[in-house]
Amino acid sequence: MSKIRIQWKKSAIGYPKEQGRVIRALGLRRLNHEVEREDSPVILGMVHKVRHLVQVKQGEE
Repeated sequence: MSKIRIQWKKSAIGYPKEQGRVIRALGLRRLNHEVEREDSPVILGMVHKVRHLVQVKQGEE
């Protein structure tokens, strides 16, 4: 399965707490932190929920 790289670009302050919890569930700890996750429907759904706060790139396989 392919991978995607997710980078936290904008603070979750001022947004619903649920979106902050999604950021933490993705494994992001601080602004500009970047993680690599599997390209699964669950992860893509989480990314879609906070798409205004993160930047997504294709990862290397």
